[in-house]
Amino acid sequence: MIRLNKLLSQLGVASRRVADDLIRQGRVELNGHVVAELGTKADPSRDHIKVDGRRIKGAAPDRRYLLMNKPAGVVSTRSDPQRRRTVLDVLSGCGIRGYFYPVGRLDYDTEGLIILTNDGELAERVTHPRHMLERTYEAIVAGTPEEHDLERLRRGVTIDGHRTLPAEITLRRLIKTKKGTQSVLDITIKEGRNRQVRKMCDSIGHPVDHLRRTRIGPIRDLKLKAGEVRDLSDSEVAALRGTRTASPERAPRPAHR
Repeated sequence: MIRLNKLLSQLGVASRRVADDLIRQGRVELNGHVVAELGTKADPSRDHIKVDGRRIKGAAPDRRYLLMNKPAGVVSTRSDPQRRRTVLDVLSGCGIRGYFYPVGRLDYDTEGLIILTNDGELAERVTHPRHMLERTYEAIVAGTPEEHDLERLRRGVTIDGHRTLPAEITLRRLIKTKKGTQSVLDITIKEGRNRQVRKMCDSIGHPVDHLRRTRIGPIRDLKLKAGEVRDLSDSEVAALRGTRTASPERAPRPAHR
């Protein structure tokens, strides 16, 4: 017998923390009954388990790790009550099937890199706050921030009543547009609050016009276009785990669009 949260993680349904959330929300059934206790255990060889009404088979799937350049206007969840386009819709459009779930979140109106996998343990590692995984964003903001404003962002600003952790901020270039002068900033943070980068820029009076995530920890791919998906290489997965791989790097599969 295995605790349900651990079992759902092993079967590629969700990380343990997300599995606990699914149970709390009444979305997990065991042998036809909604699970009410977080510590409930199950036997995958005998018990019938459903999540959101979908039967979960007992055999663990082959682990797969995908990198997507999420377009703006797509939600980074498996489903959306407002019926907006989701990252699973993007996968489906690329001909990719399977029970994948996104690792972390990316705002609806933000473009950029997001990892999807059926490996709950890796997802848990990547998203757990204690690892403070860096994420880099390219932000196009209104106007030209003064150096003292950029320094405020580097030290930390207060948003939603809490001070942000120190960040790396680089003013890369200025661009002239019909809206006037805009600045391109590289912003690297180690936390993932809701709409954090946008709120940080709002706090110094230079709102974001366009936002794109360009790096997740050791993972970067500037050639991956919006709406494209590829498999992570063995070395990229090992880097996410914080280990080295002794085998030769597997060439990433061609990007899907």
